[in-house]
Amino acid sequence: MTADLSKGSRVSPLAAPLSAADIDEAAKRISGVVTRSPLQFNERLSEATGANVYLKREDLQAVRSYKVRGAFNLMAQLSPEELAAGVVCSSAGNHAQGFAMACRSMRTHGRVYVPAKTPKQKRDRIRYHGREFIELIAVGSTYDLAAGAALDDVGRTGATLVPPYDDVRTMAGQGTIAAELLDQLDDEPDLVIVPVGGGGCISGITTYLAERAAGTSVLGVEPAGAASMIAALAAGGPVTLDHVDQFVDGAAVARAGALPYAALAAAGDMVSFTTVDEGAVCTAMLDMYQNDGIIAEPAGALSVAALLEADIEQGSTVVCLISGGNNDVSRYNEVVERSLVHLGLKHYFLVDFPQEPGALRRFLDEVLGPGDDITLFEYVKRNNRETGEALCGVELSAATDLEGLLARMESSDIHVQLLEPGSPTYRYLT
Repeated sequence: MTADLSKGSRVSPLAAPLSAADIDEAAKRISGVVTRSPLQFNERLSEATGANVYLKREDLQAVRSYKVRGAFNLMAQLSPEELAAGVVCSSAGNHAQGFAMACRSMRTHGRVYVPAKTPKQKRDRIRYHGREFIELIAVGSTYDLAAGAALDDVGRTGATLVPPYDDVRTMAGQGTIAAELLDQLDDEPDLVIVPVGGGGCISGITTYLAERAAGTSVLGVEPAGAASMIAALAAGGPVTLDHVDQFVDGAAVARAGALPYAALAAAGDMVSFTTVDEGAVCTAMLDMYQNDGIIAEPAGALSVAALLEADIEQGSTVVCLISGGNNDVSRYNEVVERSLVHLGLKHYFLVDFPQEPGALRRFLDEVLGPGDDITLFEYVKRNNRETGEALCGVELSAATDLEGLLARMESSDIHVQLLEPGSPTYRYLT
């Protein structure tokens, strides 16, 4: 899925809330705290696409994501009275770490609201960066519920809210990525690919490039299960999604920010948007780890996943933003699983076995191919029926082997049902 912003067609009354000059000022403000992240040429991705591909390694920040840029830029502009009243943020994890680091460096007390499903690794890192200056509060099943709790806190206590994306100070800080990458390249890039959650980072980057590198295009990438900015573009303004897939937690936002939307609308057709399937994200994560030694979180791999699916001009210069590396190792079983399903190598079946000796042996000998491997088998005889169902997971050596497997199943006297990914039965059983 892709979406384009046509010049003048959806410009909000809040158009152009940010300027490149704001971002240059932010770069000076954060220079003593934020790392100038490397811009690395990637030979593997360059050969795969025919382009000159560079990775902007924001995963190498002290907090392992770009979010510290926006949080520190905002907090550095607060008055002593505002800091004394305390600060509050909501986050899926990465913004909270940048916020925590800023609180400790400025010796300001803050409260962090995160969704209850935030990975333990991110929670531990928030506490590490904030130490005694941070109180961590887990609430709700989604980022948006955590954000609501943070707003309630501000209303009760008079503390200052530090938004993760919907504030021009946050956007300006995150936009400093663009200022850096232009300085790190000899020539302007042709394309910059940016992961998108609430829109703060891409709005800052796009704003800066629109003024300082007019020949550069920007491609925003959202997870297919959380495409809130694309929904905003279709509606002419931010809307709330009915459902959000939380897997790409760093970009799982139900409603895009109003100020980022306005900045992107003002940028016109230099920016476009696309989505990638969560399974493609997992494949990109594993490839980056195995081939490049990069530990990317799901949101951090969005740009590379989109790169491999995009129509890239041969010989062009492309920058992919690796936005974060806060990945919990306990999630890798799910990452591998989603990748195998996406690649067509993992399939699940309900097999209705005859209740007679040798039925399983016939299935193994007559139905499975030499390269097929059973990775899951759950069978319980619940009654005295003549048949009994089993859930069977099969991993193929090649995606093209599925056609032969289905043909052998069709010719067998054993009834087999292929479970389609995304179906209610598939989600329940796997």
